[in-house]
Amino acid sequence: MSTTPTRVFVARLLGLDVFDPLGDRLGRLRDVVVLSRGTQGAPHVVGIVVEVPGKKRVFVPMTRITSIDQTQIICTGLVNLRRFEQRGAETLVVAEMFDRRVTLRDGSGDATIEDIAMDQHRSRDWFVSKLFVRRGHSLSPLSRLRRNETLIIDWADAQQGPRTEPQAATQFVANHEDLKPADFAEALQEMSDKRRFEVASELQDERLADVLQELPEDDQVEILSALDVQRAADVLEEMDPDDAADLLGELPSAQAEELLQLMEPEGAEDVRRLLEYDEDTAGGLMTPVPVILPPEATVAEALAHVRREELSPALASSIFIARPPLETPTGRFLGVVHIQQLLRFPPFEALGNLVDKNLEPLSDQAHISEVARTLATYNLNSLPVVNDAGRLVGAVTVDDVLDHLLPDDWRAHDGEAPIRRLGGRIG
Repeated sequence: MSTTPTRVFVARLLGLDVFDPLGDRLGRLRDVVVLSRGTQGAPHVVGIVVEVPGKKRVFVPMTRITSIDQTQIICTGLVNLRRFEQRGAETLVVAEMFDRRVTLRDGSGDATIEDIAMDQHRSRDWFVSKLFVRRGHSLSPLSRLRRNETLIIDWADAQQGPRTEPQAATQFVANHEDLKPADFAEALQEMSDKRRFEVASELQDERLADVLQELPEDDQVEILSALDVQRAADVLEEMDPDDAADLLGELPSAQAEELLQLMEPEGAEDVRRLLEYDEDTAGGLMTPVPVILPPEATVAEALAHVRREELSPALASSIFIARPPLETPTGRFLGVVHIQQLLRFPPFEALGNLVDKNLEPLSDQAHISEVARTLATYNLNSLPVVNDAGRLVGAVTVDDVLDHLLPDDWRAHDGEAPIRRLGGRIG
């Protein structure tokens, strides 16, 4: 590594690829880890957090970094692939320092950290050197005129507030707006409870709902319980009904009922129906809002429905044909039209002519072992679920079954735990 002093700003490094010496991509930078030195000086930069294939985040010490700039990062290639776990004295720059309030030592008021620069010293060690801040509230009339002014200051020119002080999450959310919900959830799991709640509070309801669905149940319960009760109900409305039902099932009955009362009646009704089923049945696994159309609908109409962005690939793979009413529970269930069939027929063809009548629907009381066996036998992404009256009440997708088969803590697991065994052999 060069002995020439080097400076880089952390926000500009986020998302950069990390390579080994041969040019093979190791992963993508997600955060920087620093160690406070108290009154002895600026924090010591000890490493970076890299997201490697498989969406696992690992720690790479700065001693393994051979080159770092605003375009790429190169390391020695010797990396421990154990999942990153933050130690007590360590601080994550993006997750914990961005948006922190500081007091400017020149007496001009408060400011908020929006970026941090780190310098490499001649000793080859890296240290935090500069803060990019936005000036905030001040008692000085002159400073109030400069409230939104941004400036770069030395680390020593700012007094840090206590770590227990409430902190915004504007910069963190902005820097991670392109992350998929599962990846955002992974980042949340690395944070302290305090910071996790602050970030969750900053998210829009729809985004928070998507992220909650990717978290372990214990984390879902903690975050939802920390929200204002009306906002918690709003977030539940944005969740898929089956995920909302699973989450409410983990809450005390009185709390769950209060939230259901605050939800819109239509959404609450779907969730209440799901809560009536045992979790090991098709009814307990299903979503009550698959794509449902009448037999008179055309191929063109069906393709328009499955293009909806909010549909998962598994749900978009099939159109369920039923007599009105088309909301679950529907009129008489007629069958399924697979998306491949839609691509083989002209736009004006009626769906009633394309129904796969050989696919038997599942009973809403069918055990998960039967659900999994049927999906595997016929290589399907989803299955229709009907009640005793032959009315469609929902659909079970392969991802619903996988969520149930995997260990409860699979989202936070490195993959060594065995998959839960079912009652009966599958396949």
